[in-house]
Amino acid sequence: MSDPRVPAGTADIDSRLEGHRVELTGYCYRMLGSAFEAEDAVQDTLVRAWRNFEKFEGRSSLRSWLYRIATNVCLDMLNAGSKRARPVDLSGPTPLADAALNPLPENTWLELMPDGRILPSVDDPAEAAVARESVRLAFVAALQHLPPKQRAVLILREVLAWKASEVAELLDTSVASVNSALQRARATLTEHAGKPVDTANPLDEEQRKLLERYVAAFEGYDMAALTALLHEDAVMTMPPFDLWLRGHADITGFMQTIGAACAGSRLVATEANGTPAFAHYKPNPDGPGFVPWAVQVIDISEGSITGMHCFLDTRRWFPLFGLPDRLDTDAV
Repeated sequence: MSDPRVPAGTADIDSRLEGHRVELTGYCYRMLGSAFEAEDAVQDTLVRAWRNFEKFEGRSSLRSWLYRIATNVCLDMLNAGSKRARPVDLSGPTPLADAALNPLPENTWLELMPDGRILPSVDDPAEAAVARESVRLAFVAALQHLPPKQRAVLILREVLAWKASEVAELLDTSVASVNSALQRARATLTEHAGKPVDTANPLDEEQRKLLERYVAAFEGYDMAALTALLHEDAVMTMPPFDLWLRGHADITGFMQTIGAACAGSRLVATEANGTPAFAHYKPNPDGPGFVPWAVQVIDISEGSITGMHCFLDTRRWFPLFGLPDRLDTDAV
């Protein structure tokens, strides 16, 4: 960057600001529920900080100053009325007999996010576990039920472990107001956060074997094997479609009817939202090899698969994850 508004002697400002990009993206993603809006918010934050660096006089840490800017950017975006959800937040499950694929606008949906873009490396396993829990889809969806400032308070206090006085200073409010907002936010979150799921780092041997069996069952399109892995109340969602299914009978029934074109697919392991995920490639209908179909985010709990969340807009998701746009037959 080169700008006359940046004073001499700040040649390292780019690297200093970039060093905070991942954690800021995680913060903005939790606030906004959108991968692309979060990245836009962070870019706006860093540009504002860069242009106004001469006004930063070290009265707080650079990190605190950046979070203040990022919070204001997110609050401005949220004041425009954006609120994202999962299919399970908008309606009840659809019986297989009534299944139909009705798309809703992109800005309806909570979006997924690659771990590497939102989870900075930390040495403390407990801190890493909190970070992963706080980006899982159900948790971020629950955050969307909070008013914007309560959302900021809860993330800063509960996820990032800021002191109440630090949050009060950032939001230009009192410690009493912060504590009150946190109490209300916790109550709301308890209603919507759902059951905990297993996070992805590191998976234990039993969880790895479960996923290996899942890949074998899915790629073999073996519905009996898949049924054995799914919890009886497992859910399957498919944004941007509002349809969602509950129970292994409806899930496997859907895969054998409307979803039958996915037979013979291949899965490539990745990580999203702190949980296991797979890039799903289905057979190329126009020739050899395999083409992108979805990014699957998998919920695991107590030894079974409780959720298959299939994000189908591959033109957006596969580049975000750095995934190839096809698989050759001889590569699998």
